[in-house]
Amino acid sequence: QVQLVESGGGLVQPGGSLRLSCAASGLTLENYNVAWFRQAPGKAREAVSCIYNSNSGKIYADSVKGRFTISRDNTKNTVYLQMNKLTPEDTAIYYCAADQYVGSTSWFLSSLYDVWGQGTQVAVSS
Repeated sequence: QVQLVESGGGLVQPGGSLRLSCAASGLTLENYNVAWFRQAPGKAREAVSCIYNSNSGKIYADSVKGRFTISRDNTKNTVYLQMNKLTPEDTAIYYCAADQYVGSTSWFLSSLYDVWGQGTQVAVSS
């Protein structure tokens, strides 16, 4: 069974940090482009970051550039999202998604991803 499972969400104060994990089963994650998306209440799903399968190239949304870092550990079949300097605007459910063919000009399109996790809640509040 192909599955992505996110973890690491929680409640954090502004300026704090969290590390999200996206663990895969039933697929070898290093063969996939893996992205993080987020969805805040009442808002559309937003692409946050993507790490590519070919060269582990990384791309970030402008809203998180310089604060978030995406990485992968192929030995653990897991992709991470390190989130620093969190603000209330980062509050959302965070999802990871995987696809083998998404390109650098379309990574932000959620409809292109075949496999999705169930999401993990991140809340930033004092």
